[in-house]
Amino acid sequence: MPWTSSIPLLLVLVLTPVAFGARSKDSGAVVGTGTAPITIDLSSPKGGWTVDRMVSVKGRVSDATVNPVTISINGDRYLIRTVNGEFSRKFPVTSGKNVISVQAANKAGTFNFAKTFFAKVEPVPLVTVLTSDTDNVYTDLHIYEPSADLTDPVKQSENKTEHVFWAQTQSQTGGNFYLNEQAGSYDQPGYGPYLYTHRSPPLGIYRIDANYWPSGDKAHVVATLNVVLFGGTSKEVRKTVRNPLVMPGETVTMAFVRIDKNQVGYIFAPTMDPKPRDESVWPKWVINYNPRQKSSGGEEY
Repeated sequence: MPWTSSIPLLLVLVLTPVAFGARSKDSGAVVGTGTAPITIDLSSPKGGWTVDRMVSVKGRVSDATVNPVTISINGDRYLIRTVNGEFSRKFPVTSGKNVISVQAANKAGTFNFAKTFFAKVEPVPLVTVLTSDTDNVYTDLHIYEPSADLTDPVKQSENKTEHVFWAQTQSQTGGNFYLNEQAGSYDQPGYGPYLYTHRSPPLGIYRIDANYWPSGDKAHVVATLNVVLFGGTSKEVRKTVRNPLVMPGETVTMAFVRIDKNQVGYIFAPTMDPKPRDESVWPKWVINYNPRQKSSGGEEY
C-alpha cells in the first residue's frame, strides 16, 4: 500500500489493555481459551496518511485460540477470522480521519488496540458492508441498483435494476462487489465481511438484501449491515441494520437506499423502521415491499 513518506506519521494511539471479565461470547465472537493477557499487533495500516481507497487491516494476536477478532472502523464493528493468530482484510476508508481498533478476548479479559490515520481520497458516495455473527454459514450480500435515475418515474416504478452479488461482482454503472477474501480464499463461509462500493452511483433507489444458507447445526445467524452515504462529508448518512436469519434460503431486505441530486441520501430499513408516510421520498412499491422472502439463492429472486 503506498503511504506518502514526505509527511510525518501521526502518533499511534494505543489503548491500554483492560480486562472486562471472561464471557463465552462477545458480539458473536467465541472467547479464546488462553489465560495470559493478549498482545495485539496491528501492522497495517501504519498511521499517518494514505491515498488508497481500500486499506489493508492486518495484524496478529498473541493468543492463537482467539477466533475471530472484532475490528471497528469509525465505529462500525466487524468480525474477522484469524489463522494461527493472524488476520487480514481490506476495507474502504472514509475521506479524512479514520480510526481502526482491534478487540480480542480470552479468559484473561478483553483487550483493545487502536490506530488513527488520515485518507486523502475523494469521498465514496455509497459503501455497504454485510457481516454475520456465526461461523461456517453463508450470509450473502445482494445489491439491486437502479437502472434509471429519478427523472424517469416509469422505470423507477417498474423497479428495473441491475443485480450485483458474488457471481456478478461489477455493474455496468461502476459498482464493485468485494468477495470475502481471507487466508487466500475468496469463498469462505462465516463472518464475512462482504463489501459493495460505488464511486459514482446512479440516482435512484437501491435494494440491499441478505441471503442465508446455514450448515450443520447452525440454527440461525444475526446479519449486520452497515451503510454509509457520502462518508467524510457534511452530507454523510450512516445506518446500521441488524436482522435474524433463520430459514435456509431465506432472503431479507436489509435496507433501501435512495440517492438524489446534490448529495442527498436516505436509508430505510423495512424490518426496523416504521412505514414511511411521505411518498415523495419512498414510492408505494418500497413502502409495501415484503422484506422477508424465500429464495433459491441464485442470480435472480
